[in-house]
Amino acid sequence: MSITELQKKAAQAVVNIFETGAAIGDYGKVTLLPGDTGHLTYGRAQTTLASGNLHLLIKRYVQATGAAFARHLENYLPQLDDLDVSLDFDAKFKDLLHSAGDDPVMHTVQDRFFDDAYWGPSQSAAGTLGLFLPLSLAVIYDSHIHGSWRFIKDRTLDRQGIPEDMGEKAWIKAYVTQRRDWLAGHSNRLLQRTVYRMDTLLALMEADNWALELPFVARGVRVDAEALSAEAPVRVTAEDAGLRTLKLTSPPMSGADVKALEQALVAVGYAINVDGIFDESLKRLVVERQRELGLDADGMVGPITRAAFGL
Repeated sequence: MSITELQKKAAQAVVNIFETGAAIGDYGKVTLLPGDTGHLTYGRAQTTLASGNLHLLIKRYVQATGAAFARHLENYLPQLDDLDVSLDFDAKFKDLLHSAGDDPVMHTVQDRFFDDAYWGPSQSAAGTLGLFLPLSLAVIYDSHIHGSWRFIKDRTLDRQGIPEDMGEKAWIKAYVTQRRDWLAGHSNRLLQRTVYRMDTLLALMEADNWALELPFVARGVRVDAEALSAEAPVRVTAEDAGLRTLKLTSPPMSGADVKALEQALVAVGYAINVDGIFDESLKRLVVERQRELGLDADGMVGPITRAAFGL
């Protein structure tokens, strides 16, 4: 027995909500909680630095075609491989992770990575135990993401027996109850606060929504077809890439935009050889015109100067 693609998305949405508060997850979310043994966590399902999985994720991203931040993040691969916890406090690294979360390439890499690292093993573990209901898969996937699946599974098997003897629903409910008790009594107070995960799963069981039929609510977030079909937001500027800031460089800038600047200066009375090259003489004229217009006379043509020059 296999679950549908929609049921898979629903199961993963529950865990995404646990991890980031959103049904589709937050690909750029960077989290660091004092006392968290996983240290820095990142992405749609919050993979951790301490597990080594953050290294594997970023390595995949760096190797992906078209990854916008590959060159910058590649420099951090040795530290990630060494599980260097100083990265917890590396502001530049965390800013890069957050920014990379807007890259559609990162979205694709994370989707595949979390399937390979967590969803696939969850399906395999469920199949071994004869568990096939979508909510059962959500429970096991949550434990693979959150951690300690094997420990609580073995405890439940020891105390309750195998699922075949007591039935899938009863066994999964016993497993979640065992896990809730374990979390609630854990010495790590941060883990104690994660019992909401089990309470949410138990509420879905009490509602008899083992098939994860839509819509349903998890931690106050509505999960419906619209939420599951939504794509992660892509925050990219629609500004014309040709509107670069013109300035003196070595070698000098050239092109149609420089020629347009020269023509704008000619139109107001400046004598210029219109050759499309931003050289020293053109910079001097730009500075002169900026002073005439009461602008910052820095010789650079950005959005303010461009507007003032009528470009």
